[in-house]
Amino acid sequence: MPLLIALLAGCAGLPQGVERPSSQALADVTDTKLAAVALASLGPAEEGVPPHSGMRLLPAGDHALEARIALVRMAQKSVDAQYYQIADDASGRLFLRELRDGAAGGVRVRLLVDDLYAGGEDALLAGLAAQRGVEVRLFNPLPVRDGSVAVRTVLSMHDFSRINRRMHNKLLVADNAFAISGGRNVADAYFERSEPANFIDMDLLSAGPVVSQMSAVFDDYWNSEHAYPVQSLAEPEAQGEPARAAFDVRMQGQVTLAELPAGDLDELDQAPVGVQLRQGRVELVRAPVRVVADPPHKASASGGGLEDGPVMQVHLAFLQSASSEVFVASPYFVPGERGLLALREAASRVRVSLVTNSLATTDEPLAHFGYARYRVALLDMGVSLYELMPRPARFDSDDAPGASLGRLHAKLVVVDGRWLSIGSMNMDRRSAHSNTEMALIVDSPVLARQASALLHSQRLPHSYQVRSQPGGGGENAPRLQWVSQEGDREVVHASEPSLNWGRRLRLSVLSAVVNEELL
Repeated sequence: MPLLIALLAGCAGLPQGVERPSSQALADVTDTKLAAVALASLGPAEEGVPPHSGMRLLPAGDHALEARIALVRMAQKSVDAQYYQIADDASGRLFLRELRDGAAGGVRVRLLVDDLYAGGEDALLAGLAAQRGVEVRLFNPLPVRDGSVAVRTVLSMHDFSRINRRMHNKLLVADNAFAISGGRNVADAYFERSEPANFIDMDLLSAGPVVSQMSAVFDDYWNSEHAYPVQSLAEPEAQGEPARAAFDVRMQGQVTLAELPAGDLDELDQAPVGVQLRQGRVELVRAPVRVVADPPHKASASGGGLEDGPVMQVHLAFLQSASSEVFVASPYFVPGERGLLALREAASRVRVSLVTNSLATTDEPLAHFGYARYRVALLDMGVSLYELMPRPARFDSDDAPGASLGRLHAKLVVVDGRWLSIGSMNMDRRSAHSNTEMALIVDSPVLARQASALLHSQRLPHSYQVRSQPGGGGENAPRLQWVSQEGDREVVHASEPSLNWGRRLRLSVLSAVVNEELL
């Protein structure tokens, strides 16, 4: 099999001697509009108190896209963007077009994209890089450039120990004054613009000292040996003036800001970010905040082996610091031995609740099957366990006919109703060992309460509560129930919804051959 894979891959390899001119975030931005708005939004500093950053949750997908576009449009000096995925769809092309237009107005644009989902996008991204003032780099590229994720992965298996490690970070920084971080990639499904399914996610808009800290994280990745200028990977015919012209043609007729929210409030009664930026002040919650990020060398072939990365280590300690309660939202949940120990220690002292996807809502059924192995242990230690039911995607949606399926994608931890962690990290083995991640840990009862309330009031009532069946099924065959509410009536499912015998067989076979550390 290794010989066959090597033959299929041919001589595919990465270019050698690639030049990567080093650059850093711009610091001379105090004269920009965004810096002035950030200063006005944060208010006067208190004497003798270290300056706090200001933050605001972005729970609604359409508002999250509008916020990104508004920041890019208002930027005057620099835009730095780092994403796991930028799709070649309406939202992705809108975002790329706005980066091009910003650069045409004199803004320095640096775009860093993980290469896993960039297959077939070399020409598109090289066309953007051909624009004046734009640089584009691909992180940890696969040697095979075209084809689906599955095809590229199979044909790159001779380099699997490296390509298995991905940059999962999501970050946008405008004029080093405002930043958006969290769980969303740039694709229709993350901004409520997709059918038949959309992701329920959460971002954080930030201003103040924390932004320069995130810019420093970006610089580490941008200047890493794992970041390849797209021109070093794209075919010669997909570069230069022809690529620039082709890019401009593809950008015609894309989504405009007029189609994004202009005055409607989100579920936290917040006006669109762009509206407040133009008014000169964004409503922010001031609070201490800490940036936690994995280093870019985690993506190297050695990458630290199976040791937890810094972001996972901080989160496990975060769980164990609780004095009253822990609430975790993670779309993919495969805790492993260390994660399970941390949860057991926390659950022995405080209330612990977990919400994740059900088999009916997950987009990664194999990862769900990996999580299912832990359900009984979680229940036995006293964790309240919820799995999202198939419902509309928006937090505040009604059950409208034809509404798209909502899939949980937000990665949140709330501790003691005061501390909030929000970022790109899933509570699974892949985030712990193989992917690079970033998170913000905020000391704010206001933001912690908002995040927890959104999930408790809008998601948990539309989730199955998983519990042990009274009497059980014996030590060797524990039985579970999935309990939902229909009005005032409790509906009990004795078997896992959406799991028939055929699907169970397929997942059982796959899970037997796929190492949990890959989930």
